[in-house]
Order: sequence, then structure tokens, then C-alpha cells
Amino acid sequence: MKKYSFNKYTDIERWASYWHQIDEILKLNPENILEIGIGDGVVADYIKKNTDIEYTTLDNNPSLNPDIEGNIKSFSLTRKYDLVCAFEVLEHLPFEKFNECLSKLRRASKKYVIISLPRWGRYFSLEIRLPYFKKFRKNYKFNLFPIEHKFDGEHYWEIGKKGYPLKRIKKEIENSGFEIKNDYIVFESPYHHFFSLEKMVTN
Repeated sequence: MKKYSFNKYTDIERWASYWHQIDEILKLNPENILEIGIGDGVVADYIKKNTDIEYTTLDNNPSLNPDIEGNIKSFSLTRKYDLVCAFEVLEHLPFEKFNECLSKLRRASKKYVIISLPRWGRYFSLEIRLPYFKKFRKNYKFNLFPIEHKFDGEHYWEIGKKGYPLKRIKKEIENSGFEIKNDYIVFESPYHHFFSLEKMVTN
């Protein structure tokens, strides 16, 4: 069974990603959430202890004690949730399954979905602090010479590598029936790219 070591898994960059996960969740003010893929449970634990949000977890690893045991490829639900989250999950499946998995997230959600995905590439960071002005911080990624992705036992693909430009990922998301309300690279953790999505209304 997969276990999560504090020193090996939860580094400073990952803590920054957790902060953004919680921040994006609270911005949407949902009454209930389904999180697919528990990880080490930091976000779920914080939300459960500090808010009135009903938080349900789904994972295929029973040792993590999910509320629902299952995986993103085959889960079926008897209800919908205000918000469905999948942080650093979808890259663990072949890209051919990306659209199918997005469609499953869409069906499970009443309105909102938040995902994060790994974003490969070289980058530089810019931070400007001036008195009386709002702090400016931004990462700039560039992939002049994208490399082939080699399956490492974990990730089948990553944004920015050859064949997986950001433009293609966004197109797949939109083709799955979502409007991208916001997307960004985490300043403190440039390997993580967040997408806040809203279901498009279909006739």
C-alpha cells in the first residue's frame, strides 16, 4: 500500500500547493465537496476541522480510509456535489483517458471542478514589492525545447512536455464541457498548475 512520508512527500512546495487548494475551495463557498485522491489528507483534514463543509473523499487505497473506495476510471455515485476536486491525480492515467475522466468529474459535480496538474518546464519568477502598491508575483514558464515524457511509474504525461502543450490541455478541458474560470502556476511551487472550472450549460 502506498504511504506518504512527511519528509519525502510533504516538502515546502507541496505545503504551498495545499494552501492554494484550500484557498480555491473556500473561494467557491461550497456546501459539500468530493475529493478524488486523498494523498496525505492535509486538505481534507483542514476543511473538516475548520469549516462546516461536508467533505467526502474517494480513493482506491483502502489504507487511506477514504469515505468511498474506488478510482476515477470506474467510480459511480448516487449524488452530485457542489464541488469536485482532483489534485495531482489525472496525470497518473494515460492521456487517452483524460477526456473520459474529465467527463466523469463533470457528471459528479453540480457546478464546479478544481484540478491541478504537473507543469514541466524552465521558468523564472518575478516578485515586486513597493510601498502603497499591491504585491506583484508571477512565474513565467517557457518550453523552447520540450522533451519526451518517459513513464516513471507514476506520471504518464505532464503539461509542457512534447505532445502536451498547455494549449492542448485547455482545449481538452473545454471540449469536456467546462469553462476555465481561472488557471495559474503556483508561485511557490511552479510544478503545479491549477484550473478552476465551471460546467458549461448545455441545451
